[in-house]
Amino acid sequence: MNKPQLFGADYSVYVRICRLSLHEKGIDYELIPIDIFSLGDASATYLERQPFGKIPSFEHDSFRLYETGAITRYIDEAFDGPALQPTGTKERARMNQIISIADGYIYPQLVWGMYVELVSKVARDEPTDEARVAAARAKAPVYLDVLANFLGKTPWLASDHITLADLYLAPMLDYFLQVPEGSGMLSKRPNLEEWWNRMRRRESMRLSRLPA
Repeated sequence: MNKPQLFGADYSVYVRICRLSLHEKGIDYELIPIDIFSLGDASATYLERQPFGKIPSFEHDSFRLYETGAITRYIDEAFDGPALQPTGTKERARMNQIISIADGYIYPQLVWGMYVELVSKVARDEPTDEARVAAARAKAPVYLDVLANFLGKTPWLASDHITLADLYLAPMLDYFLQVPEGSGMLSKRPNLEEWWNRMRRRESMRLSRLPA
């Protein structure tokens, strides 16, 4: 069996979700660097893999795939190792619900609305969109409360073991917690903070850590 190839940039939230899935399954893989912000002449070649020009994309034994949800579920189902999806109908539905929340709300607001505006743009000496920050800041407590309520007193978000729901949220919160006020917001939700501390200590998080 050939080593899987993952195409994308190590700073990408969605590339990291796939990397976390691969590491949690114990799969050796090759990360092929693709920077969608500077593709230049390489864009036509990459568009053969991903016609929308997004990352990540994936290949295994000549089978090509894109979209993080499809890639991570394939990784879980095609390879041996710990299951990353619950078997119970309700637990699997909850996992899918949390992934949808991560995609639809957490990523655009806590990553783009706060991290990009308050950390990334500042580092590049670019102006901050204060209206976008204000909107994201107002929504952040609601999102964090929802996650804390899902978690309750359990160690993981959707099951009694780590699932794709946890792997989706961890890279997003990793960026959010670089925002000056992020840690303060998290500390007001002790169970979610404990989840984060549990998550960040995992070997998969270390092996896929964000670039310095």
